[in-house]
Amino acid sequence: MKTGYADLPLHYGRAPRWLFNRMTKLGGAISELIVNEYGQEELLRRLSDPFWFQAFGCVLGFDWHSSGLTTTVCGALKIALKERNLGIQVCGGKGSTSLKTPQEIENTNLNLTTRKIEELKKASRLSAKVDNALLQDGFQLYHHTFIFTEQGKWAVIQQGLNGTWARRYHWLHSKNLIEEPHSGFYSDHIQDSVLNLTAKESRQTREKSLEIVKEGEFKVLVMPKRHEIKSIDLDKRGIEFLKRVHDLQPETYEDLLLVRGMGPKTIRALALVSNIVYGTEVSWKDPVKYSYAHGGKDGTPYPVDKSIYDKSIIFLEDVLKQAKLDKYTKLKALKRLNRFFLHG
Repeated sequence: MKTGYADLPLHYGRAPRWLFNRMTKLGGAISELIVNEYGQEELLRRLSDPFWFQAFGCVLGFDWHSSGLTTTVCGALKIALKERNLGIQVCGGKGSTSLKTPQEIENTNLNLTTRKIEELKKASRLSAKVDNALLQDGFQLYHHTFIFTEQGKWAVIQQGLNGTWARRYHWLHSKNLIEEPHSGFYSDHIQDSVLNLTAKESRQTREKSLEIVKEGEFKVLVMPKRHEIKSIDLDKRGIEFLKRVHDLQPETYEDLLLVRGMGPKTIRALALVSNIVYGTEVSWKDPVKYSYAHGGKDGTPYPVDKSIYDKSIIFLEDVLKQAKLDKYTKLKALKRLNRFFLHG
């Protein structure tokens, strides 16, 4: 299930080392507290919530509306969760690192069967394919982080770029990754025209697209004369590619989407042919505050207070070390933490 997405302005630069190191420690401590209190799956659920994730990044001291929050927080978590051995692994990352995700899943230290590892790799590939090919909103993915537990549950945090805007997509493990995976979204930057093949209205279009490929009728492709799709076309190479896909005879739309080389242009062309020939519907709708605890990297609303930040880390680590405390005592400790933030 995709749980939502957020649009963020693109900011250049990177988190300074002194801040990133603290983000790793504090982010790890908060994650461990959540896992200890509520379990591994609860941490995945929270990370898959775009609003909670944004708040989490703010607490760690990053800019509340910066696209860099995504890559930096995910990078810090990747290190922190590996060090703490919580039965949760973070794979992938920004740019070329995202391409290493399948290999990192295969090399996991978690006790997973070969079948489960293959399922996780498929989920990773599908989530990226859907946001790049089925949801054509003008954002090109450049960041992909895949998080999974020793039970095989998973979440995805990935981000796309469009000019000076970045859009973040959140996923939570689900059996249906194709139809309406969104359960909510946050966005200040809505696109005028988005080809959304995940929508319920597009279900028949997806079915007919699969039929077209399996039947192998590629001699004539008629494009509708709409302004927003006037540049869409399939050249000879595209038709030859579809003929090769026909030979594979994909059984489901997921199988079609996972064919290597099946990109947004081919998916879009199939959808439009389906629309013209069979009259199927195609959705063109875009499915799209938190206070700082420690300040922000760029000084908004105030510079990061290193002293308070370090006190927070020490306090949380002390709570974690007292593992034998009963739940009532732990809750009292967390209430003290709340008063600490409110009154200093």
